[in-house]
Parts: sequence; C-alpha cells; structure tokens
Amino acid sequence: MDRRERAERILDVAAGLLLRWGYQKVTVDDVAERAGIGKGTVYLHWKSRQDLFRAVFRRELAAAADELVAAIRADPRTVLLHELTRVNFESVAGRPLLRAHVRADPAVLGKLARDRAESRHDEAFADYLRLLAEHDLVRTDLPFDDLRYAWHATLEGFFLSPPHPGAADLLAATVRGAFEPAAEPDPAVLAGLAPRVADLFTEIGNQHRAAYEGGKP
Repeated sequence: MDRRERAERILDVAAGLLLRWGYQKVTVDDVAERAGIGKGTVYLHWKSRQDLFRAVFRRELAAAADELVAAIRADPRTVLLHELTRVNFESVAGRPLLRAHVRADPAVLGKLARDRAESRHDEAFADYLRLLAEHDLVRTDLPFDDLRYAWHATLEGFFLSPPHPGAADLLAATVRGAFEPAAEPDPAVLAGLAPRVADLFTEIGNQHRAAYEGGKP
C-alpha cells in the first residue's frame, strides 16, 4: 500500500467513525486500530487529530466540487444558477458528512462545528455569481452583495430545513423565480461560459484535494 492509498484508507475509517460516534468520541487510536496501522502512522500524514478530521471534510468538499464539474461538462445549462444550485444541493444531501458540515451539527463535528474555514470555497461561488452577472444570467436590479447574500440564505435555509420530498426541485424553482431573468438564456452564451465555470470549480476541488492529500489543514 503506497502513501496515497494508506491516506485514503485512514480517511475512509475516520469518516465512518465520525458519522457513527461523532468527533468528541473518536480517537486517533480508534482510527489506527480499524485501519490496521500503528497510531504513529496516522501522524505521518496529519500532525494532529484535528487536522485528520479537517482532511476528512476537505475530501468531501473536493468530491462535491468534482460532481459540479462533471455536471457542467455534461450539460452547459448546469451553469445556470438554479441548475447548479440543484446539483450542489443534491451533492451535499447525498453526503452525510457534508450535511453535518453545512448544518454545523455539534453531535458529529464537535468543536469542528466552529472551524469551518472554507473561505476559498465560498469565494469560488462568489466568483461564479460574478460570471453570471457579467452575462446577465442573474437579476441586475440588486447590488451584487445583496444578491449573493439572498441566494446563500435561500440555499442555507433549504439545507437547515427538515427533509422534504422533491426539495431539490423546489429549491431550483425558488432560485429560478427569485434570482434569474425571465428570458430563456442563449445556448451559445452557456456553451461559452461552461468551461470557465468548470475550471473555477476544478481549481477549488484541486485545492481541497492538495490540502488533504498533503496532510495540511
């Protein structure tokens, strides 16, 4: 087993224990035992328990970014705000650790609930919204910061609400009605914009991946 495979094995075990027991109860000894390695081997990858679990969430964020990129490359219409919001919501909803991360669930995250330092991830979505604004794909009667706040609050409200059948479709319809112009977008504009948006989220996914693979917080 090479270094990368060993790191992935450790993260798999840590993620499973985190979901089962929560941050407060999982020790590095627990992770090492179930990964079939020595405790010191874990510290070859991450210098502290907290860094290990930060890496778990970095990996989840990288995977979610990869899903956005794949959806955009498959269909340029995914760059539309309501479509990308739907994909993002479904991606997070399908990943229990990311759901806990978004909800800042103390039962799962413990003190990591106060340690959500993913500013570049948030900045990527701001950059994405700016690209949409430049191409008149979102409403222009609101200042950009207001638009960004209102969209984020809408998304977070759905994340924090109880599960509901068809929630992703309802969220997409809400975003479409609240933040996008009524006119149907030009397919040529979407085709030209898609590679730029895909590159933006590819960069973010790679940054998260480099952080957790490199054993850095």
